[in-house]
This record gives sequence, structure tokens and C-alpha cells, in this order.
Amino acid sequence: MKRVAMVVAVLTFATIPPVLAQVKIGHISTDAIMKQLPDAQDAQKQIDALVAEWQTELNKMQQEWQRKFDDYEKRKLILTDQRRAETEKELRELDQRIVEFRTRKFGQNGELFVKQGELMKPVQDRVFKAIQDVAIEEGYDYVFDKSGEILLMYSNPQYDLTPKVLAKLNVGVGTAR
Repeated sequence: MKRVAMVVAVLTFATIPPVLAQVKIGHISTDAIMKQLPDAQDAQKQIDALVAEWQTELNKMQQEWQRKFDDYEKRKLILTDQRRAETEKELRELDQRIVEFRTRKFGQNGELFVKQGELMKPVQDRVFKAIQDVAIEEGYDYVFDKSGEILLMYSNPQYDLTPKVLAKLNVGVGTAR
């Protein structure tokens, strides 16, 4: 869907009358940039090491749960009702700890997410600034990122129609949210 939008945008710019056809469009690959940037490689190594450490810890917890479960399965017929209930409770608690650990480390707002932001944000900011600098120096009006989903990385402010759209909607520029 994003690629279709990109094609439509490029075709739209290509069919603009010659007077307006001086819009300059470029593209970059942030994937290629990040793979070659030493700062990004170092940050990724730190993240990978952290993930490996956490994954090892998670694997140990899962192996412990599996060992206890296998032991329980072998002995559950000879266990008293009370001991069976205690063991089942212990297995549930261990399973819950595993789920909590996984969520705390790898969840949507987990430590991995935070650490990636902490380590990668300065690198990404540096790359974004370099993209903007090159676009301005070379006179590009739009620069798209062709890595993964197509993103607009830079746009010349003179083509921003937001104030005109707000005026058309009778909304003050200062009140936009």
C-alpha cells in the first residue's frame, strides 16, 4: 500500500506542467546507512549482547519449568492431593514469572524497547540531520527512505500546505493539534 502511494506521488510529480516540474526528489536507504555506520553497528552489538543474555536467562527459566513439569507428570499419580496441588501451584507461579520476565524484557514497552531507543536515537538523529543537510545543500524538495516502508525523510517547507488547509477549514494555525 505504501509503495502504491509512493508510485502515485512520483507519477503525480512527473506529470506536473514544466513550469512546476522543478521539484527535486531523492531517496536514501537508511538500512544501508545504518549497516555501514560504526556507531549503529556498536549500538546493535550492545543490543544483541543484551538480548542474548536475557534469552539465556529465559531459557534457563523455561528449562526449569519443563524439568519440574516432567517430574510432576511422572509422579502425579503417587502424590497426595495436597502435594499435587502444591506442585501445580508452583508450576503456575513459575510459568507466571516466565511470562512476566518475557514481558518486562521483550514486551512492547520493555527494557529492550527502552534500550534500543537509548542507544539508537542519537545515531538516528545524526543520520536524520545528515539527510536534511544533504537535501538542503543539493536542493532536494523531498527525500524518501526506500528501506522497508517508504517514509518521507525530508520535505521543503515551501510545499507545506498545512496552513492553507487550516485556513480553508477556518481553523487558526495556533490551534492545530
